[in-house]
Amino acid sequence: MALELKIEKYSLVFDFEARTSRGAMRTRDSWFFIVRDASFPLVAGIGECGPLPGLSPELTDGFEERIQKWVDQFNAKALSLPASAEAIPSFVFSAFGDISVIGSSVFFALETALLDLLNGGQRILFKNSFLTGQAIPINGLIWMGGLDFMLQQIEIKIRDGFRCIKLKVGGLDFEKECDVLQYIRRKYFREEITIRLDANGAFKPDEALYKLKELSKFTIHSIEQPLKTGAPELPELCAQSPIPVALDEELIGTHEFLQKKSLLEKIRPAFIILKPSLHGGFFGCHEWITLAKGANMGWWVTSALESNIGLSAIAQFTAQYNLSIPQGLGTGMIYNNNFSAPLEVFKGQLSHTTNPWEIPWLDEEKG
Repeated sequence: MALELKIEKYSLVFDFEARTSRGAMRTRDSWFFIVRDASFPLVAGIGECGPLPGLSPELTDGFEERIQKWVDQFNAKALSLPASAEAIPSFVFSAFGDISVIGSSVFFALETALLDLLNGGQRILFKNSFLTGQAIPINGLIWMGGLDFMLQQIEIKIRDGFRCIKLKVGGLDFEKECDVLQYIRRKYFREEITIRLDANGAFKPDEALYKLKELSKFTIHSIEQPLKTGAPELPELCAQSPIPVALDEELIGTHEFLQKKSLLEKIRPAFIILKPSLHGGFFGCHEWITLAKGANMGWWVTSALESNIGLSAIAQFTAQYNLSIPQGLGTGMIYNNNFSAPLEVFKGQLSHTTNPWEIPWLDEEKG
C-alpha cells in the first residue's frame, strides 16, 4: 500500500536564555515528519526537521509552505516503502529532489522517518550496541553568558562527571576568556579535563594566529571554525595553528562527494564536526566520515539543538562507528517541554534506557 506523510509543528522552549553567536533564543521550532503505510495506520515512523536560523540555507521565507507542498506531492505519488535502509537516500532523491534542493534538515527528517517505519515504528533506526547498553561519551556544552554564569556551568559539568567540556570563545573580552581557561586548569589540575573551543568564525584573520597561540597555553584539544566560512586565510591558519582546527559551518552547503573531497584537500583541517541536520543527513555525514578517514582527519558528530526525537536518531547513527573521542550529543536536557524518551546523561555519557517514549500526536492516535 501507499505511504502517507504528514507534518506536525512543535515549538521547543528552552529552560534558560540560550545565547549563541547568532543571538539569544527562548524557543526553537521543529517540524516532525510522520510517515505511515496505509495498510498499517497505527504504525508510524517519525523524523525531526529542525533547521537552525542563520545556519540552515533552506530556512527562508515560505519554508512551511514549501515543505507542505512537498508533502502533498509525496502523497499524490502513492509511493511504497523502500525495501532496505540502503535504498532510502535514492528514494528521497527521486521523491523530493536532492539535498541541495530540499535542504539537509528536510532530508534528515525524511531519512529518519523512513528508517523508523522500516524498523517497525519503534524509534529504532540502527540496531547496534547503543540500544543494548553501550553508552556514548559526550562533551559538556558551556553556554555563552556572563563570566559567573559560565563558571557556574563549568563547575556543574565537571561535578556531574564530564571530562570533556566545550566552550565558546570570541563572544567575550579575549582576556576574560583566557581567565576562564586558566581558572579551569588551575582548579582542576588534578583531573584530566579535555577542553574544546568553538569560535563560530569570530576571529579576524590578522589576529587569529596570535589568539590561537595564546589559547594553546591552556592545552586545548581543538578549536572550531576560528575564521568565518570561506575565509581565504583558513588553509594557512590550519597549517600554522598550534591548536588543531575543526571545521563545522565551513561544510554547510557542500553536498557533492567530489566537492567535499576538494574542500578537505584544500583546507586540511585536523577535525570535521558533523550535524546531520546541517550536513546532509545520515547519508551526507557518512560521506564526510569516509573522506575524513581516508585523509587521516578526525571527526565527531554533534546534535543541532534537536528534541529527544532527533537526538536519539543521531545517537543511534553515531554508534554505528568505532568511537574514540567524546561526541557532541549532550543537548537533550535543555528544554522544559521535550518529549519523554529512553535517553539518559550520566557522568558524561549518553545512554539508551528502558524508559518509554511519549510523543503526543502518536499517543493520541493509539487511543
